[in-house]
Amino acid sequence: MGDRLKGKVAIVAGAGSHPGEGIGNGKAAAVLYAREGAAVMLADISLEAAEDAKRMIDREGGRSFSFQGDVTKSQDCQAMVEACLKNYGRVDILHNNVGIGQNPGGGPLDVDEALWDRLMNTNLKSMFFTCRAVLPQMLKQRKGAILNISSVAAIRSSYPQFIYTVSKAGVNALTRSLAVEYADKGIRVNAIMPGLIYTPRIESVKSKVYYGGDTEKMKRERAERTPMKQMGEAWDIGYASLFLVSEEAKYITGQVLAVDGGLLCKG
Repeated sequence: MGDRLKGKVAIVAGAGSHPGEGIGNGKAAAVLYAREGAAVMLADISLEAAEDAKRMIDREGGRSFSFQGDVTKSQDCQAMVEACLKNYGRVDILHNNVGIGQNPGGGPLDVDEALWDRLMNTNLKSMFFTCRAVLPQMLKQRKGAILNISSVAAIRSSYPQFIYTVSKAGVNALTRSLAVEYADKGIRVNAIMPGLIYTPRIESVKSKVYYGGDTEKMKRERAERTPMKQMGEAWDIGYASLFLVSEEAKYITGQVLAVDGGLLCKG
């Protein structure tokens, strides 16, 4: 166990993976936070998924507890923070990992209002709710770090996912706006834009929708699109997250970091 987050309390929204699924971005971050000394609240819409992450942390001797809630609901976000304060007494880190893709893809004339609302509520509005819920406590502490998971799709127009792209661009804007608003109050706000990362969700959704279930073909084609000629993994997002929420990044706020193997360099 390390001590980069010793004495810190972290809420990870979207921390779970279902048993047998492997490691997703949220689970990787939660495990790394616990390894570095943080007490971690594992929030997820699926209690089973949160408990799976907890078992991994327990095996390594870390501290955590699970919470079931839907971050698209303001009352659940408030309850999440109250539960964290009841268990640990403070909130130092908020990690927003919840997000869904636009499947099927399509442009403005191909999508309906219900799909727009679903993606915006899940990918953007939920982060507004969680941030609004933790900010009063962080203001009391005069200290806190918020990390939002965005996507390279936010600034890469070649993605055939109109709503998803707009929602992630909104995450970037939310991040920068909050960073400026609270910079002189001890609260830092940053974001990470993952590129082509291999996670359980990518395997189960992308391979079925776009590759006819051929996971190996998906891996090859996505790797070929990346300058490093390989997909990233959840741990890559986790380690970048660990840095940004740690004191090593104490003078960094309002930044949106691409973790993408050079994908954005291609234009």
